[in-house]
Amino acid sequence: MARTLPHGPAAGSPAERPQRRAPLFVRGSNPLTRRLLRSGLPMGPNTLLTVRGRTTGVPRTAPVAVVSVDGRRYVIGAYGDVHWVRNLRAAGEGMVRLSGREVPVRARELDGDEATSFFAVTLRDYIARFPWFGRAFARLLFGLVGPEVLADPARAAETRPVFELTPMG
Repeated sequence: MARTLPHGPAAGSPAERPQRRAPLFVRGSNPLTRRLLRSGLPMGPNTLLTVRGRTTGVPRTAPVAVVSVDGRRYVIGAYGDVHWVRNLRAAGEGMVRLSGREVPVRARELDGDEATSFFAVTLRDYIARFPWFGRAFARLLFGLVGPEVLADPARAAETRPVFELTPMG
């Protein structure tokens, strides 16, 4: 059951999460990553997500990893409540580049129990299907930026928003 704060939202809800920034090495490499992805270079589960800015309305594009499992697609705010997460939450929709084409999607943020299950089962099973070097990279990445993602699903659900992306039309 979700814990309720005396004067506010449930623990880990969007209004309570601290606003964060991706690590400097990620922010610094994003322009190159965007160019490589736009050019069609395959980069594992990474793709481009374009979302209307919540205050300016200007489309913003960020590289993200899309987790595809059993015909469903998810995107994790691996660095917490960063700008693209807040934009996607506000817009409720965006565009992802899949197989070289732009696909309009609706985004639904998973609630606490769904997100906990996602980290405990879905993400763990998804990573287990990677070749050994992919599993090692995932453990290294999450070990650096969010050890709770693989070690403490309930804590990960409180600090890392997850959205299910559904194609529109």
